[in-house]
Amino acid sequence: MTGRRRWSTEEILDAAAELLRTSDAESFSVRKLAAALGTDSSSLYRHFRTKTELLRAVADRILLAAMDGYHAEGDWKQRVTALALRLREAFGRQPQLAVIWGRYASGGAGSRLVMEELLQALRASGLPDEEIPARYHRIMILIAALIASEAGISTITPKEYEQGMELFRVAVLGADPERFPALTHFARDLRPLGADRRAAFEELLAAHLAQIEAAIP
Repeated sequence: MTGRRRWSTEEILDAAAELLRTSDAESFSVRKLAAALGTDSSSLYRHFRTKTELLRAVADRILLAAMDGYHAEGDWKQRVTALALRLREAFGRQPQLAVIWGRYASGGAGSRLVMEELLQALRASGLPDEEIPARYHRIMILIAALIASEAGISTITPKEYEQGMELFRVAVLGADPERFPALTHFARDLRPLGADRRAAFEELLAAHLAQIEAAIP
């Protein structure tokens, strides 16, 4: 009798990433992944103890891909910006995983590479060592939040996007000028959240880095 095929850890992660392209962390389950692989859940739990551990490992592979071929260049602000944009680009190709990274984080090799580069860049800034952990934490929260927010928008369908645009136009252009005078005044210049995401990403990050630079002795 032929035994059931044994799947490698990398093959399991490949299948999980593919399944997550068309679903999210809430609907994803080890049972569904096992069914897609033609095996049972118990065989997958030999590789990952929990669903969360599996999701973290999938997200960590995106971090590894983002850091592949990376070389630190420029001053500390350029390094942080380049790192953030690489992460944005990597998760932009798999937006469902961006939400997972923002929710579950990661403790794998990819995560360590990102942490090391960001910490090295902050040390190069001239900040005192005792301030670096807190600054690191705030930068990572900002980057993860911006990437997850953008990913949420990028996963909607064209129909949903058009519906959202129509609701935006109604909310802005149809506002009562007596009740919403400021909204009426700026209505024709306001843009929906999905517009110019990269520019907004870079401007918010640059503002945060400028704040850090101002605090350097």
